[in-house]
Amino acid sequence: MEKTKVVLCDTNIIIEFYKGNAAILKSLRSIGQENIAVSIVTFGELIYGAINKTDLSKINKDIAHLQILFIDQDVCDRFLKIMISYSLSHNLSLPDGFIATAAIANNIPLYTLNRKDFRYIKELKLWK
Repeated sequence: MEKTKVVLCDTNIIIEFYKGNAAILKSLRSIGQENIAVSIVTFGELIYGAINKTDLSKINKDIAHLQILFIDQDVCDRFLKIMISYSLSHNLSLPDGFIATAAIANNIPLYTLNRKDFRYIKELKLWK
């Protein structure tokens, strides 16, 4: 099976990975570890959700094997435009706005289980 290009995983995908969700595990294998990216926002959300030091250590170790997309000036500029366009009309949250913008700025698709939270963003490509 041919591997896909880089895909940005939403926080809910990584959470489902930790839960052992078979469908998510299969999808992530098809993408290939070297092609999985997470936003620094997702990394922060995972750290925030850690329940103890062991959990936090596992998250740090696992995320180290993925591509991390950071917030730079380009992402910030695009983020503000996205928030102006969609915060009032669609109640786009701050974390979702940054995650969507990271995918847009890097021209890669977003893999999420909450497609309804993102499908209205015309600049964004959703994976699968």
